[in-house]
Amino acid sequence: MSTPLPHVREAGAGPGVLCLHANASSSSQWRGLTDRLAPRFHVRAADGYGAGKSPPWPVDRVLGLHDEVALLEPVLAAAGDGLLLVGHSYGAAVALKATLMHPGRVRALALYEPTLFGLLDAQSPPPNAADGIRRAVADAEAALARGDPAAAAGHFIDYWMGAGAWTATPEARRGPIEAAIANVGGWGRALFGEPATLADLARIDLPVLLMTGSASPASSLGVAGLLAQALPRVQVVAFDGLGHMGPVTHPDTVNEAVAAFLDHCR
Repeated sequence: MSTPLPHVREAGAGPGVLCLHANASSSSQWRGLTDRLAPRFHVRAADGYGAGKSPPWPVDRVLGLHDEVALLEPVLAAAGDGLLLVGHSYGAAVALKATLMHPGRVRALALYEPTLFGLLDAQSPPPNAADGIRRAVADAEAALARGDPAAAAGHFIDYWMGAGAWTATPEARRGPIEAAIANVGGWGRALFGEPATLADLARIDLPVLLMTGSASPASSLGVAGLLAQALPRVQVVAFDGLGHMGPVTHPDTVNEAVAAFLDHCR
């Protein structure tokens, strides 16, 4: 059985940067940041399982974040030590997992609302701040079981971007999102089932830029609040008026903060 390889967008020269995308997205979300960083960094943006041009989400087993990191192993090896990791949402959770799995390889992290929902359940059993996303995933899975991927995408996108966001999504963007939403249950199981604890994450003694949006849901803000207390060298930046999808809806604002942080960490 051949080892799966991720699809990677690559540009620039200099210190290595690896960008990891959100659910229902792909490496293409980092085009603006790549253009901004390429004059002074070697930027790689990878598609995760079931995204972009990477291998499909396996249906014969339950995936965890460690599997996402394993998919990225050739990219991590090519980037070398002193790597700068950038992640959004699910991609930010994968970035934290990669840092735990490869101590000493990562130099710094720029993260926008990592979605490690298992931390919320470990801190306080349900009902808690993760109930909204738990319900959205369950509703999306029920819609998929009925053969209605559009409704499934609606539950997921509206949770993260507000009621009516899916209806307002341009037709050209709906197809890829509907295709990706087939993996929504797997995403949820990977994030709620991630075994890393706050004590584990507290051992990440590296510079971390932790970004949030004031209009984000309780689940991702709750996780960010726990990480802000646990990570020993964290800098928190809260963007007024932005939501969880800030890196996509307001890329210039977020990319400016990321670029300044990475320049400082070179």
